[in-house]
Amino acid sequence: MRLLGIDYGQRRIGLAVTDADGRIALPRGALQRARGKRPPFGRIRELAQEVSATAVVLGLPLPLEGEETEWCGEVRRFGEALEVKLQLPVHYQDERMTSVQAERGIRAAGLTRSKRRDKTRVDESAAALILQAWIDAR
Repeated sequence: MRLLGIDYGQRRIGLAVTDADGRIALPRGALQRARGKRPPFGRIRELAQEVSATAVVLGLPLPLEGEETEWCGEVRRFGEALEVKLQLPVHYQDERMTSVQAERGIRAAGLTRSKRRDKTRVDESAAALILQAWIDAR
């Protein structure tokens, strides 16, 4: 069972996939979002088909208090559209603090300053953390 993990952001969409056994989440890049434009559903569909994904895990950006915000509604609308366009089930995973964890992990990896500033790394790492948390919870 292969899964596709998504960290849906205002500027970028972080992506991750599982290994063939569906046990380990691996970063898979990030897509740029154009402000005011539709999300890149076609490119997400291509990746889902390429890895033969059977489901999608989408990070839900709950605030620390835990109540859903307007942005959570936007992410849920994206998830509903994704479910229709990919014909795959979409599961939601609390993504609180994943970007912070991803940034810490990148700093701890000893990368150069320019590589640490590459936000694509943070977004794809956050997507992998979201996906791994969903896997571990099951």
